[in-house]
Amino acid sequence: MMKGKRKITMVTAYDYPTALLADKAGIDIILVGDTCSMVVLGYDSTLPITMDEMIYHCKAVKRGVKHALIVGDMPFMSFNVSKEDTIRNAGRFIKEGGCDAVKLEGGIIIKDTIKAIVDAGIPVMGHVGLAPQTATFLSGYRVKGKEAIEAMKIIKDAKAIEASGAFSIILESLTSEVARIITHELSIPTIGIGAGPDCDGQVLVLHDLLGLFDKFTPKFVKRYANLSEEIFKALETYKDEVQKGIFPDDQHSYHMDKAEFDKLQKKLKGNVK
Repeated sequence: MMKGKRKITMVTAYDYPTALLADKAGIDIILVGDTCSMVVLGYDSTLPITMDEMIYHCKAVKRGVKHALIVGDMPFMSFNVSKEDTIRNAGRFIKEGGCDAVKLEGGIIIKDTIKAIVDAGIPVMGHVGLAPQTATFLSGYRVKGKEAIEAMKIIKDAKAIEASGAFSIILESLTSEVARIITHELSIPTIGIGAGPDCDGQVLVLHDLLGLFDKFTPKFVKRYANLSEEIFKALETYKDEVQKGIFPDDQHSYHMDKAEFDKLQKKLKGNVK
């Protein structure tokens, strides 16, 4: 248990190269998030991504990770129909995807679901505050916990998740004050994303922190690089050099040994009729 010892680092990753880099950098937890739906697959929300698509990306991430804990994000409707379906889907993340744990959104309403997954021997990470999978149906994409009544509900949700056996919990788009209370009240680690500095750890979407996704940038995101601009410049330069005949040059070309080339020329001349 890292709670109270040092801050936990967590990022999303959806493929082999990014997972490899995150793991090499010493990131503690890699979340194969349903945000893959937007930042990799190009959908407008997290809702369309399927179980099969999530498993596909988990398998790729697994190949790049040696040390980090891998958490698979259970997509919309993969844990909402029945406990049997939920356990089966959670099991796929472990058996097929190579994940170490699963994550699912919701509070008290899914406490029995979490318990069923845990009882099946699968570690669970909870998620309260803003829940992107249901945000468009409920109160929208907004900061949670600004009012006392809502804050109390979220605190109760977090406690219910811990009581159900979850090993950690994500707090998303939550006021710092409420996140601080939850972190203090729970014995399991809290991982914040837009929930202030007092959580036991932090998580960001990799494409956000690297500047690769620019459709929108939440207030809580800090860009540590602007790779989108760098990649665009590189592609423009490549296109320009190809069109002008600058690339490939001699340095980036393969050559025959001179003696072998002379032999080839003689053979070509001998074949001339």
